[in-house]
Amino acid sequence: MKLYLKPGACSLSPHIVLRESGLAFDVAAVDLAAKKLEDGSDFLAVNPKGQVPTLAFDDGAILTEGAAIVQYVADRVPETGLLPAVGTMERYRVLEWLNFIGTELHKTFSPLFRPTTPDAYKDIAKQTLTAKLTVVESELAGKDYLTGDRFTVADAYGFTVLRWAPRVGLPLDGYPNITAYMARVAGRPAVAAALAAEGIA
Repeated sequence: MKLYLKPGACSLSPHIVLRESGLAFDVAAVDLAAKKLEDGSDFLAVNPKGQVPTLAFDDGAILTEGAAIVQYVADRVPETGLLPAVGTMERYRVLEWLNFIGTELHKTFSPLFRPTTPDAYKDIAKQTLTAKLTVVESELAGKDYLTGDRFTVADAYGFTVLRWAPRVGLPLDGYPNITAYMARVAGRPAVAAALAAEGIA
């Protein structure tokens, strides 16, 4: 498998999950603005959506969308507990978090990185994110990870997206549970390895 990524982007989530899984994989960095790979080739020939993450297979097939990729990887190695078994409430709690992070956090952060987003809209997005961060802070009370005492694919995504907060002027200092959580996740060997590989440790 080959994971196409942009350092520090949402593709960090499946990168972490792949390292946690123990499965063999390669990575390829993408210049999203130019839609080019490091060798100058056209990324759109790999993924017509022009987005990361993209997981490519030896037979030429690709899988896109971070939440789908992490579920695929986790289901390849069920013994890791990265995603609980089908039919269990524990699995649906993880999926609940994946959806919350994707729709309520990730998509609210995205406009803050675009230079064309009006300042008035950025202010509204920050207010929305502040409210959502308060929810995450409350949910993490007494827990090591988002769903309890076990690291899952939801934590890979949560950690990835929460890393963006200080970059857009939302420091996490006022959220002690989130701050402790971020340090805990960053201390995992697979997470540290993914950060180092992307040059963002």
